[in-house]
Amino acid sequence: MLAFIIRRLAQSVLVMVAVALIAFMMFRYIGDPVNQMVGVETTPEQRAALREALGLNDPVIVQFGRFLWNAVHFDFGIAYQFKQPVGELILSRLPATLELSICSAILALLVGIPMGVYTGINRESWLSKLFLSVSLIGISLPTFLIGILLIFIFSVNLRWLPSFGRGEVVEVFGFWRTGLLTASGLKALILPSITLGLFQMTLIMRLVRSEMLEVLRTDYIKFARARGLTRRAIYFGHALKNTLIPVITITGLQLGSIIAFAIITETVFQWPGMGLLFLQAVQNVDIPIMAAYLMLIAFLFVVINLAVDILYTLVDPRVRVDGRAAA
Repeated sequence: MLAFIIRRLAQSVLVMVAVALIAFMMFRYIGDPVNQMVGVETTPEQRAALREALGLNDPVIVQFGRFLWNAVHFDFGIAYQFKQPVGELILSRLPATLELSICSAILALLVGIPMGVYTGINRESWLSKLFLSVSLIGISLPTFLIGILLIFIFSVNLRWLPSFGRGEVVEVFGFWRTGLLTASGLKALILPSITLGLFQMTLIMRLVRSEMLEVLRTDYIKFARARGLTRRAIYFGHALKNTLIPVITITGLQLGSIIAFAIITETVFQWPGMGLLFLQAVQNVDIPIMAAYLMLIAFLFVVINLAVDILYTLVDPRVRVDGRAAA
């Protein structure tokens, strides 16, 4: 296990270096940082002095090494638009995005797995057909349209839930601002979580259903039935356990996707997270924020993938970390 983790960490470092190279190319070749930081009244001498102070006249390899060193310390300079350190801006928006993403993933798991198990066991029931029809809606409709429909129904017509914002937040641990401890914060979280998690829920439901149908046709399930085991033991003790590996894979990758692609949901609900900040950075060509967002999302994907690989051996001991079949 230790050798496996070390090998995965080495691969993760290579991935992060490749992503850092892409982010550095954004810094180096998209626009001119000096033009973004000064006004039209700045003299050429002042521009040249600022370029020298920023190290833009150094060789490219030196600049890339300095960029890597600063990225390790999460130092991406000053945001052009907000005139604040990029690290502070990202960290101030990180709690909102993580809370929204984690709540969406939990909702997708808690609803998607039971629905997948039920539709796999009771294929011909009317409720299974209803679940499958709902899943088609969740997969077909775009995220922004789902969010607008939910706002129209529950905020405009029924007036049950807020249509934008994060609600009241409180500070915990000295730096983390959360809305999970307030009533308005929890109400504000409901619609964005459903919007962001609906597609993941339908994906998990269909994956669990297909895996359950495949497992229920195997010989060891037939043998378990012949031994007289209860339906509960067969379905949940044997069949469901063997469907968890692909579910873990999809869930891990989708959690990273939820964090990375929460931009649309945060824009629809004006949720003050990293996605909305990134969209504002794109609109204003704020390269430091864009590069920091890219590096952070890549880091989260790497960490999630490593955790998924480790969970494989905990769920199914037959899976060997070196890729060979168990004896």
